[in-house]
Amino acid sequence: MLFRQLFDAQTSTYTYLIADEATKEAVLVDPVIEQVDRDYKLIKELGLNLYYCIETHIHADHITATYKLRKLTGCLGVVPAKAKVTCADIRIEEGDNLGVGGVNIEVISTPGHTSCHMAYLVGEDRVLTGDALFIRGCGRTDFQSGDAGTLYDSVTQKLFTLPDETLVYPAHDYRGNTVSTIGEEKQFNPRFTRRTREEFIELMNNLDLPNPKKIMEAVPANEMCGKVAA
Repeated sequence: MLFRQLFDAQTSTYTYLIADEATKEAVLVDPVIEQVDRDYKLIKELGLNLYYCIETHIHADHITATYKLRKLTGCLGVVPAKAKVTCADIRIEEGDNLGVGGVNIEVISTPGHTSCHMAYLVGEDRVLTGDALFIRGCGRTDFQSGDAGTLYDSVTQKLFTLPDETLVYPAHDYRGNTVSTIGEEKQFNPRFTRRTREEFIELMNNLDLPNPKKIMEAVPANEMCGKVAA
């Protein structure tokens, strides 16, 4: 399996390129529109065929590159089934498999950050947690139908039940971290460690964070798979 973690510094977003090295079939998870040229160049250099652009959720902090990559490569746009998106090629639900070649990518429903958030278990040894679980943190729950109690349940009942050695790859990091493990997050993540569900809800409901800078343009664009008005 080919696995690459790519970074957009402006929005602190990780994009993941996953491919079967034998068949050259590939997927991109959470691509960023400003990084289309970088990602497309890498795909061509490695001789890959991009099958899917996959979203963990409808992002509020950046615009997806799916629309542009779909035009460049003919790939399919993949979104959670309940997402308010009119242009998706494939809608996914828990238990679906988005594998390419011999690489399995299992869909895990992890709502809370948004109402239709998904995580992806890749090859049974690593999980792309999106905004549900960060390294020593988690995504906010105060817009896009987010719910703190639901996020707590998703993390503790879904992600934290994976094997401790499972590698954690989040959709964002703001402190320079790149990878963790489920065992580490269960032990050291301050949002969850020794915190009850009620305490977590109280914490999340009082973060008082400013809205993402791009929310007014990103959400409508992402509901169109990244198509930006001319």
